[in-house]
Amino acid sequence: MTTKPRLAVALGDGGDPALARQLAEALGLPLLADPGDGPDGKQALDLLLLVDAAGPALRPLGPGASGPVRCRFDDGSLRYRRRNGHNEAIGRALAVGRAPGMRIIDGTGGFARDAFVLADLGAEVTVCERQPVLAALLGEAIASAAASGDPWLRQIAGRLQLVPADVRTLAPGVLAAADALYLDPMFPAAGKRAASGKAMTVLQHLLDEDEAAATALVTWALAQPVRRVVVKRPRRAPPLGGRAPSHSLPGRAVRFDVYPNPKYHKTEQE
Repeated sequence: MTTKPRLAVALGDGGDPALARQLAEALGLPLLADPGDGPDGKQALDLLLLVDAAGPALRPLGPGASGPVRCRFDDGSLRYRRRNGHNEAIGRALAVGRAPGMRIIDGTGGFARDAFVLADLGAEVTVCERQPVLAALLGEAIASAAASGDPWLRQIAGRLQLVPADVRTLAPGVLAAADALYLDPMFPAAGKRAASGKAMTVLQHLLDEDEAAATALVTWALAQPVRRVVVKRPRRAPPLGGRAPSHSLPGRAVRFDVYPNPKYHKTEQE
């Protein structure tokens, strides 16, 4: 059984003390005056939720730990991804653009980079994140984008709605109103770029997921009244649970397995 990660909130250089206190209280975590301290010494913690001049970040601790990982939508990488056409596979897999105002539920929010891309492509995206710390970071990132001086960021933030809960707790009416369900179950980051590896390390600390849990989530998703379910997988990995998709679309390092709902299949082909 996976042990619960040991976390604390720490105020870093230039950080907002009010935000640090707010996060500590909302998450029920200790608030440290110094990022180098811990309740029983630094070695007692797995992660710090660090609030510094750049906003909140998660910083793994221990030997060989990576640097801080932030949930941000204004770091330039998403603009690069957009300019260079790296959104095509996920957009085609979810049929974004086929109809205006498409509604997508992202059931595994994480750092919500894919949700942001889908919103950039024009979809209305409900982002579900059951892990409280990740949900808090997502809430801050969406609020920051919504208050940005950049009209592009504000527009996309307006198409993102955060639900800080397990996707399986959504009301039946919310699921029935969606066009598609998107899942990105956690998988090892081998071969991915350093930034992605840092994010994966943080997710592995926070989420107690394995292949069986991911398979159960996909099984649930395929029973929902949506037109299609799309599952993100490593390019060479087998389909989750041995369920063959109708087709797959390759990305740069991943693929998107597409499962149309038979009740809507004819409508999708028209």
